[in-house]
Formats: sequence, C-alpha cells, structure tokens
Amino acid sequence: MMQKLSENILDKFSMDFLRNQVLKNAYGNNDTVIAARDPRVLLVWYLFFGLVPWFVQDTAFLLGCFVLVMITTLLARVAGLVLLLFGVGVFSQTGYLLLVTWLFGGDASAIAPLLVLTLKVATISLASVTVFSGLDPDRLANGLMWFGCPERLSFSISYAYRILPMLMEEFQNVLLSYRLRGNPPAHDTFAGKVRYLIYQVKIIMYAFYPLMLNTAKRSRTTVEALEIRGYRYAAQDKAVRRIKLAGLHLTWDDGIFAAVSVLWVAVTVLLSNLV
Repeated sequence: MMQKLSENILDKFSMDFLRNQVLKNAYGNNDTVIAARDPRVLLVWYLFFGLVPWFVQDTAFLLGCFVLVMITTLLARVAGLVLLLFGVGVFSQTGYLLLVTWLFGGDASAIAPLLVLTLKVATISLASVTVFSGLDPDRLANGLMWFGCPERLSFSISYAYRILPMLMEEFQNVLLSYRLRGNPPAHDTFAGKVRYLIYQVKIIMYAFYPLMLNTAKRSRTTVEALEIRGYRYAAQDKAVRRIKLAGLHLTWDDGIFAAVSVLWVAVTVLLSNLV
C-alpha cells in the first residue's frame, strides 16, 4: 500500500506535471479577475505590497495586508505547485524559527518579532505570486515598457517566461537519454534506494552541461530570427512602441480594484491605531 502511494506521488511530480504547472501559471489564468486588470495598475499595486511591508513593524497592519494579498491570490487561481513552493519557501526562511521558538518555551517577546518577519515575507511573496500569475509575458512586458523600462529589458523578461517550458522539455530529453544509456542500480532494499538516489543526483549533474549547450543553440537561433525580422530597429522606433502600447487602457473595474485596495489599507491602518 505504501509502495503504491509513493509511486503515485512520484508520478504526480513528473517533468510533464511540472511543465504543465509552469504553463498554467504563465498562460492559463487569462480568465481570472486579476488577469483582467490593466498591467500598469497591477505593477503599481505590486510596488506597494512588495515594498511597504518591509518598513512596517505593526502586526495588525501586516496581518491586514496579508489577508488582502491572500484573497487576491485566490482570485488569481494560482497553480498548486507555485503555492506549494511558496509554503516551503516561507517555512524554510522564517516559519521553522517560529515553530522552534514556540516548542522550546519561547515567550511572546521572542515569538512576536518572528511573527512580524514571517508576515512580511509571506505578504511580499503572495503579492509577487498574484501579479506574475495574473500577467502573461506580453502584458507584463508592455506594462514595464509604459513605465519607461527599456524595450530590450522588458523583452528579456518576456522571453524568460517563454523559455521556461523549453528548458524543462530539454532537461527531460537529456535525462531520458542518460537513462536509456545507463544501468541504474537495483532499489529493492534500503541500501539500494540510497544508491539509486545517488545515481539520480549524478544524472542530474551530468545533464547540466548538455542542457546549457542545447539552450544556447536555441537562443542563438531565436536571436538570428529576431534580427532577420528587424527586431533591433523596431525596438528603437517610436511608432512601434505606440502600436505595442495601444492595447493598454484603464477601465472602471481597474478603478474599483485600486479603490478597494486603498480602502482596505486605510481600514487596516485605522484598526491598527485603535488596537
């Protein structure tokens, strides 16, 4: 029973599953409330919730911000794998310190600063997850370009989004080629499982150089295709810039989203002062 359960868990975390989660998070949330917002509004919203919590020590204010970004994360329908990585990341940074302090008899004076730090990290992380899950690469690049970000930098960010699935597919192909040519040790016993784990780690390390080489070859092909189509000159043309940014427009829903966020923060500040 346990063996079948472990096999099902390993099947869930295959390379195909990881690639599908990445694609869903980058391109599969176009019909959500957050994805419908103007990228400029989302970027300004992210600047507030990504910077302000670092400079605030009030627990009530941080808790209110955390609740708001948690609601927006649910509205963005973030992929489960991203939420899992978020939980593991927060726990590995500050959560375990909070747990250890509580288990070994720490009082409120020791737990309170750790709670504040955990709320800061969680709020900023969830704000990042919300915005970058609700923006596809093209809308993110256009939003950055509108704020004066250099076109090549915005394109690089967009291209990094697009190349992630290609990297994962290439990594899977390299691993499969090594497994076809290799002879893995038997893993029926505990010692065999340890040797098999070491074998898998070695294969991943060996796959790093072919992965980088194949990715560099693909990147060169992409750059040559862009140069043939006149990308370098188009990036400096103001008419092209106007065409790319013509699709950005604010709506009443964007104003409502911004007003609700401002009102929420104002109520949080008021309640923190009362407390």
